[in-house]
Amino acid sequence: MFGDIMGMMGKLKETQQKIEETKKRLDTVLIDEQSNDGLLKVTLTANRKIKHIAVEESLLTDKEQLEDYLILVLNKAIERATSINETELAAVAKDGMPNIPGMDKFL
Repeated sequence: MFGDIMGMMGKLKETQQKIEETKKRLDTVLIDEQSNDGLLKVTLTANRKIKHIAVEESLLTDKEQLEDYLILVLNKAIERATSINETELAAVAKDGMPNIPGMDKFL
């Protein structure tokens, strides 16, 4: 019994380490998103950090339109980044969980 607990603790620690490694790797995964007309482009990491924003000159004359574009495009990029982030981390966590009957219902 004690060996089982130690084995589970080791597995959990290993999984925690894999999660941290995955988070670091997700900093290198870039998501590009742009407005339908290509006037605004953004790049985010899969950890939802903005890396780059490119704005076409024509958008600079219309503050309201630029704000609308930023909200729309950033939200789309954040949704995509969040989806990738959650999928990657869930896969690592599920793979590393000890085999406890019934635990799969919680993941």
